[in-house]
Amino acid sequence: MPADTKTADAFANSWNNLPSGSVYTLAQFEEWFAPLARNDAEGRQVLELGCGNGSLLVHMAAWLPAHLEGVDLGDSVRSAQRNLSTQPNKNWVVTQGDLTTFRGPQRDLVYSIGVLHHLKSPRVGFESVIANTKPGGRFHCWVYAREGNAVIIWIVDPIRKLVSHLPWWCIKYLVATPLVVPYFFYAKFLRRFRKLTSLRSWPLFDYSQWIADREFAFFRHVAFDQLVTPQTVYIDRATVERWLSEHARVVAGSTYIVFRNGNSWKFGGIAQ
Repeated sequence: MPADTKTADAFANSWNNLPSGSVYTLAQFEEWFAPLARNDAEGRQVLELGCGNGSLLVHMAAWLPAHLEGVDLGDSVRSAQRNLSTQPNKNWVVTQGDLTTFRGPQRDLVYSIGVLHHLKSPRVGFESVIANTKPGGRFHCWVYAREGNAVIIWIVDPIRKLVSHLPWWCIKYLVATPLVVPYFFYAKFLRRFRKLTSLRSWPLFDYSQWIADREFAFFRHVAFDQLVTPQTVYIDRATVERWLSEHARVVAGSTYIVFRNGNSWKFGGIAQ
């Protein structure tokens, strides 16, 4: 049995109980992928490892890759297939499989967003990203950072450990909903008064600027995602640097590491 089955099942409960379409806006999608842009995907072979309900695949399909594949271990692949079926671009396939062992034809662009930090071995997930990237192709990942997440690590994560075994509906409506209410107003407050320099040192200031544009349902979705998973690892910059520098197939000098929203890492490069 795949090592991360419990995690996949938990996230399937999250993703399969959302309205149709992408939970993310186009602006969020584009910011998540920067410094990559449409020209890095258009006309190319693209693979997403850990696609959930296809919320990112929907936007990626609009970048017109020659072929797009999403892989996910959980039953959320059903939602991904439904969401992609509404897109004009029909050059896609969704595959149910373990991303850590998945090996298909190597692709021009391989990405994994918000998944590696939920694996029992994030490093193995990263190895799979590189293994599926063709020589000269690009890879791109996003993970929770240890830096900037003290509030989450010391308050939210202990709650996750207590409640993640509960039924999904209990976590979503009885735990995530009331828990996120104070943060919803906190983020809206920081957004409204963002020009006050005295607030910039407050916890999650940068992240709050990003999420405060969204409605309460999105806040709850994010909280539910954090609470429903059996495991979460917060990864420091030194670990990301080590992954990139020690991998024989990562082209030296091609890599980038971006501290995103003060609490996560975007990183990637070119494979050889």
